[in-house]
Formats: sequence, structure tokens, C-alpha cells
Amino acid sequence: MLAIIEAAGWPIWPLIAASITAMAIIAERLWTLRTAVVLPRGLLDDVMRDVQGQGVTRELLDRIARGSALGRVLAAGLRHAHQSRDAMREAVEDAGRAVTHDLGRFLTPLGTIASIAPIMGLLGTVIGMIEIFGSQSPTGNSPAQLAHGISVALYNTALGLIVAIPAMIFHRQFRAHVDSLVVEMESQATRLVDALHPDRRP
Repeated sequence: MLAIIEAAGWPIWPLIAASITAMAIIAERLWTLRTAVVLPRGLLDDVMRDVQGQGVTRELLDRIARGSALGRVLAAGLRHAHQSRDAMREAVEDAGRAVTHDLGRFLTPLGTIASIAPIMGLLGTVIGMIEIFGSQSPTGNSPAQLAHGISVALYNTALGLIVAIPAMIFHRQFRAHVDSLVVEMESQATRLVDALHPDRRP
């Protein structure tokens, strides 16, 4: 590995830093965006049962809000359950926007890495080509400098693609997963509003 880094030259270091950052983001998002953590199964039914049994209490709201992203949205709605349907729905929507922002955290940097990694690899390629042309002289070629230029060009191009491809795949997958989570949260929040304010307006 060290031999590859030495052969690739200094342009490979920004790519290594980008790959480490991308792996850290991917690992964190895989852990954070688990469906069981964001949308616990049966949470809405448990909340409705608790509300019917003991009413909306501060302890209930705190427990629900701490549990999950869906819990934050449901708790926001319950805090305004005594108000009108529109007020409760507005509170749910506000909480939903905040939760959606949190679910999408770090996805923009991951997308940026996916976009710029090939360009960073291309920069290494250009630098390698400069070294290749620099090895040409009136007295002859420098085989060592020529070989080093080729190594810089090829290794950086390859690593740029190696970093970009999985970063792009995970970025798109996370975006789609967040969208599906948000849709399901909206559905369950609507069910809560309908249950507490059955007087739906046309």
C-alpha cells in the first residue's frame, strides 16, 4: 500500500482524505438511518393507546420525543392536540421539516465527494502527464521520471473512480431512503391528526 502511495505521488493524499471522509459518512448514515430507529414499529399504536389511557402528559411527550425521529413528529402534534386541526397539522409539518433536515445530514458532503473525486483523480492524471513530458529532453528520456509520471497518472485516475463510484451509489441510496422515511412519517402523522380531530374538512 505504501508503495502505491509513493508511486502515485502527492496528488493521492487529497483522494485518501476524501475516501476516509466518505467511509465515515457512509458508516454513520447506515447506523443512523435504520428504519427501526427512525420509524419504530407500532409506535403510533402505542402512542394512541397511551393517550387514550392517561391523556397527553409531559412525561409521555418527553418519552416519545426522545425515542425516534417519528416520535419527535408525533410529540409535536400532541403538544397542540388541544388546539384546532390546522394548528396541530402545522406543528406536525414544522417538526417534520426539522426531522427531514436531520435525516439528510452529511448527504451533501457525500454527494460533493462523489462529484469531485474523479476531478481530483484527473488533476493527478494531468500532473502525471506533466512529469511525463518533463522527462523528455534533447539528450534523451529519463526512464525513472517517465515511469513515475505514468504511475501518478494511472493511480490517481483509478483511485478517483474508486472513491467516486461507491460514494455516488450510497448518496443516491440514502436520498431515496430518506424520502421513503419522510413519506411514511407524514402518513403516520396524518393518522394521528385524523384520530384526534376526526372532523376532517373537505
